[in-house]
Amino acid sequence: QVQPVESGGGLVQAGDSLRLSCAASGRPFSRYAMAWFRQAPGAAREFVAAISWGRSNTSYADSGKGRFTISSNNAKNTVYLQMNSLKPDDTAVYYCAASFLRSSIATVRDVNYWGQGTQVTVSS
Repeated sequence: QVQPVESGGGLVQAGDSLRLSCAASGRPFSRYAMAWFRQAPGAAREFVAAISWGRSNTSYADSGKGRFTISSNNAKNTVYLQMNSLKPDDTAVYYCAASFLRSSIATVRDVNYWGQGTQVTVSS
C-alpha cells in the first residue's frame, strides 16, 4: 500500500514557478506508477502529468506541456512536479496519485491511491 502526501503548494503570481512534492510511503516505490491531477472549484479532477512504473516514461496534459516537469527520486520515495510560467488558470488543488495496476496513469480510473491535495493559487 502507498500513502501519497503532497507539499509545496501556495500563493504565487502569474509567471512564477512552484515545485510540488509527493512523498509516498510503502515499498517498492518504483513499482508504482505516479501522477499529478488537479481540480479547480466546480470542475472535474483532471490529469496533469504522469511518470511510469520503473520511471522510464513521462506524459503531460496539453495544458502543462513545456511548462511542467514531473520527476522522481526513488531513494527518497518522492515524486515532484516542477511548474514554471504559472498562469491564473493553473489555480487548483493538486493531487498526487499512485497506481499498482497500471504501468502508467492517464485517467482517474487508473488510480488506486490519492493524496489529500495541496492548494496552488496563481494571482494575475
